Amino acid sequence: MLALLSAGFIGSAQNKETRQERIERWKSDMAAFKARQTKDTKVYDVTDSIAGLQAGDAIKNASFVLEADAVTFRRGTRVFVNSTTNFISVKDGRAVVQVSPSYSYSGPNGVGGITVDGKVSDVRVSEDKKGSIHYSMNVTGIMISARVDIVIIADSSKAYATVTPNFSSDTVRLDGRIVPYSLSGTVEGMSL
Repeated sequence: MLALLSAGFIGSAQNKETRQERIERWKSDMAAFKARQTKDTKVYDVTDSIAGLQAGDAIKNASFVLEADAVTFRRGTRVFVNSTTNFISVKDGRAVVQVSPSYSYSGPNGVGGITVDGKVSDVRVSEDKKGSIHYSMNVTGIMISARVDIVIIADSSKAYATVTPNFSSDTVRLDGRIVPYSLSGTVEGMSL
């Protein structure tokens, strides 16, 4: 019996050592995981910074597209949308605002919503203390007269825009990212 008790005690001590070793191994694995996660985050930050630099250059050149993946309407209704058919583009003094939230209805523009274009005027570009870029412009055309305010988040291509018509309160917000005009994959519908 003494032999069984001593064997049980020794086995218990080995289990405690094994458990302690497992704890140490887990701690080591977690430290390695955190190190890899930090490394992956740094790679993402660099990629986002490069996209941010491209967005900044596109804004400076006034040749960019805000490709929206979400649209928020006046009463707060938010809809996730396709960025190829929901955008604000600027090139050569011309701006296009296209909102196409419907996948089943072709709409007046043929791609599920409306497309309006006009000339850009009264452009103002500034940077706030946090490094975010603010780009504001008036867009005036046959079917549009609106103020468009775009904010590009610091060191990234993430952006949002508020389109405020001059003659109504039908404000629309588009959330997405800024890309250079030449790299955009948007599909422009028929303008009104």
